[in-house]
This record gives sequence, C-alpha cells and structure tokens, in this order.
Amino acid sequence: MSAGTQWTADEMMSVAASRSLVDGTACFVGIGLPSQAANLARRTHAPGLVLIYESGTLGAKPDRLPLSIGDGILAETADSVITVPEVFNYWLQAGRIRTGFLSGAQLDRRGNINTTVIGEYGDPKVRLPGSGGAPEIAASCQEVTIVMRQSRRSFVDRLDFITSLGFGSGPGDRERFGLRGGGPLHVITDLGVLEPDPQDRELTLTAVHPGVEPEQAVEATGWPLRVAAEPARTPPPTATELDVLRRLTTS
Repeated sequence: MSAGTQWTADEMMSVAASRSLVDGTACFVGIGLPSQAANLARRTHAPGLVLIYESGTLGAKPDRLPLSIGDGILAETADSVITVPEVFNYWLQAGRIRTGFLSGAQLDRRGNINTTVIGEYGDPKVRLPGSGGAPEIAASCQEVTIVMRQSRRSFVDRLDFITSLGFGSGPGDRERFGLRGGGPLHVITDLGVLEPDPQDRELTLTAVHPGVEPEQAVEATGWPLRVAAEPARTPPPTATELDVLRRLTTS
C-alpha cells in the first residue's frame, strides 16, 4: 500500500475497470482481475449487469470470487446454465455480448495479447495457460477491456505469440480477418488507462491513477508510449467500492 493512501495499486485498477462497465449490459468475464472488476460493478453501480462465464453460466451472481470458470458457485447463482457451444455460438459469436474482459502475460502497442508462450513456440522459456475462449472474446464482443499490471516485461514492443487479436498491425486488420467485434476500448492498469488512437489504433495513455505521474507509465512500457496532451486523473476509490471489493477478495 502506497504511503499516504488507503488503497493498493491493484485495488485502484479493479475499481477503475469496474467503472467502465455499463448497467444492464452483458459482460463476458474471465477469472482473476476481470472477475474482481465485474463482480464489483454488479454490487455497486451496475446491479443489472449480466455476468457470463465461459463455462455456460448466464447471469451469475456469486457471493464470492469464483476460483475457476468451473466453480460451482457460478452455476448455483446463475439465471441459466447452458452448454459451452451455446455460449459461444448463440451469445458470443452472435454479437449479443457488449463487453469482454481480458488479461494476459504480454500486450503490445495495438492491444494484441499473448497468453500462449514466452520465447519461441517450439522451444519456449515459459509455456502459459493458453488461449481458452480469449480469441473468440477478442473477436466477437462489441468492445473489449483489458486489465493488466503494467511493466516492461508485460507491455512489450513485440509479442512472442499473438493469442488474441487487438488491432493487429493497425487499421483494417480486424476487418481483413472478418472480426465483427470492435476491439480493445480500454487497457486499464495499476498505473492508469490507455486507449487506442482513432487513426492508427496505437495505445495512448489518457489517464493516470492518483499518485501516479505519466512518466511512471512511460517507464513501465516496452515501447515509446504515447501520452495524451493532458492526461486525466482517475478519481480515487470510494469507501463503498473499497469495502465491497475487499469483502469479495477476502471471502
């Protein structure tokens, strides 16, 4: 916890990510940081948020954070449970889900994500968990929010492997590959918020969290990070947001 504050960088990241979610919409949720943010949003400003997990649970309302997409708490609290093929065919790929939440091991300047390998594919230094449903989420959700801790090791100039496409090499790539979704709308980190430039889709720092200076985000990025002329300052977490988040993460 930083001196002079009452929250951690990870808590600020989760709160900022939760605020990006719109009440009454559907959100495809991953485990970990995305799940924290989505469940926080549903318990605060977006009670009508419909949480959809890859395992087939629609409208899940867990009273604690699930340990995996197969955690029984999701099925027990869902409005409906359907098969995995139905989730992908009838909900995700049909364009019925507004927001997809993703994270990854590596991210590049145009929002492409690696969750497959670090190093050469045939002889990797680290073999990561893999894609799961992330490529389909990145391809088909109306918009994508990426939640990741920011460092030179994770925000890299060139990915070792592209698992989930953001904007590829630039404008037109998503259309060329036939992807119906809009791509990354926000990248929310423990330092601030990055958004794609409307012209060339390169990520730009548009906001920093309380106590963070833009230079810190630039230093924590493996490419020359663009910075908006006047980056916004993220509002600090409210007492309610912190209380709900801490109850979720300690239960």
